[in-house]
Order: sequence, then structure tokens, then C-alpha cells
Amino acid sequence: RSRDEAIEGVMLKRRDSPYVAGRRTGLWYKWKRDPLLIDCVLMYAQRGSGKRSSFYSDYTFGCWDGDPDDVENGGAELLPVGKAYFGFTDEELKWLDRYVRQHTVKTFGPVRETDKSLVFEVAFDSVHASKRHKSGLAMRFPRISRIRADKPAHEADRIDTLRALVKD
Repeated sequence: RSRDEAIEGVMLKRRDSPYVAGRRTGLWYKWKRDPLLIDCVLMYAQRGSGKRSSFYSDYTFGCWDGDPDDVENGGAELLPVGKAYFGFTDEELKWLDRYVRQHTVKTFGPVRETDKSLVFEVAFDSVHASKRHKSGLAMRFPRISRIRADKPAHEADRIDTLRALVKD
């Protein structure tokens, strides 16, 4: 119900507890609703920043605009729906870096396009219509929750699944 009411979560605090900007712990607690989940395909990667600057750790992922198995009608296009920069352990990050290097099909400056064979489970808070994005959608706070090595890319979610989650 909280999602239907556009409520992001609940703040818990003592009545006499003052607000302190930027404080992440203490007497105020944020209890957020569970995220939405969708399976997306890795499309592009680029190197991160800071301690991750030598790894391909910034990922763009997409969903199918149609049925990728419908070859009679040209299959489906993979449309980008979000980017995420975190969500992995150091071991997963090393594995993904090797994966990106081995599965690169094109490069555009610092960006590597991959062969679109790896599925991520992506968690996000909400999705909105967007005129800035090719898919027409923008995720709010996307983050990669896990690598779906068990799932083939053609079984990743469709754009229609995301569109159904858009709230006016």
C-alpha cells in the first residue's frame, strides 16, 4: 500500500531528538519499503572512479522492447533503462571486470559495449516516464542486487514490465 500512496518509507525517532543534517546514525532511523526487482541485460560498461578506477564497474543495463525469440518479426531491441555503479563484492567486481574485457564487441571512447549475454537482477525504488531516455523510462535509485548467471539474456524482462510500474 505504501507504494500506491507514493510513500518512500517511515522515519522513527524519539520525540525529543533534534534533527542533525548529514547524520547517518543516531536517534533517527529510516525504514524504507522493499525495492522493486527486475531482470536486465548488461549492455555497456566503463571504468569506475577512485579505488575502482582500474575496473569496469559502472554498468548500463536494458530490457527488451518486444520478444527477443520472435525472429520472424525481427526479434526485439534491447533498450537501456538504467545505470548502476555499486552492489558488488570485490570478488564479483573482479569477475565482472574480466567478463566485460572478454565479452566486449565495440568500444566508444571509455565505454565498452558487451555481447548482451549477462543478466543482472536490478533493485530500484520506482520508475517514471522520461523524455530524456530512449526507453521512455527512468528508474529511481537503481542498484544491482545480484548477477543472474542462471538466466539466459533472452529471458530478461520486457520494457512493458517496467511501463506497468509507472505511476502518474
